[in-house]
Amino acid sequence: MEGVTYPYIEQYLRNIIEESPSKLLEIEAYAEINHIPIISKEVSQLLKFLINIKRPNKILELGTAIGYSAISMAIFSDNKAHITTIERDEKMVEKAIENIEKFELKDNIKIIEGECLEVLESLNDRYDFVFIDAGKGHYNHFHPHCMRLLNKDGIIVADNVLFRGMLASKDLVKRRKITIVKRMRKYIEEITHDKSLIVSILPMSDGIALIYRR
Repeated sequence: MEGVTYPYIEQYLRNIIEESPSKLLEIEAYAEINHIPIISKEVSQLLKFLINIKRPNKILELGTAIGYSAISMAIFSDNKAHITTIERDEKMVEKAIENIEKFELKDNIKIIEGECLEVLESLNDRYDFVFIDAGKGHYNHFHPHCMRLLNKDGIIVADNVLFRGMLASKDLVKRRKITIVKRMRKYIEEITHDKSLIVSILPMSDGIALIYRR
């Protein structure tokens, strides 16, 4: 996916980030060959940083794909965090399970198959850390549930919030993406105008929002 910073900056940052373990490199290669979007190296490094500071016991992820980010977060927590991750695509779930088993993380990562919004409505647990990387046109719909499920001192990290720069420039908006852009703008406005939240939007990769309660 295209980022929102200069390509030479992205390349520089990716070159100075420590290489992934060999098994993760295999997943990265599979994702590239099969055109499956996974988190960038910069986002992975940010998650590593935050998880090492926060030390979450329970993590909720929206958008499992092939399990790359869930596995990464488990590794970043020294396999101590318990991760619940939601994915609607049956084939993605099958591949994610295969990858999770390779890392012997069946006891750490639980996949719930289904539409994110429907699954969120059924959850009643509490989480220390929420990572949102699912349908970009539904972040504003996910938000109330994520806040409901978030522990008082929890953190939400939302990926792709600048959506290839389209939120910042009308000239970049593609006709078929107008609805997603409008909904994402609504999400950004909602979280940044909420006085009960501290929000920081980072112009890295495809845009990251960090959300914390005051």
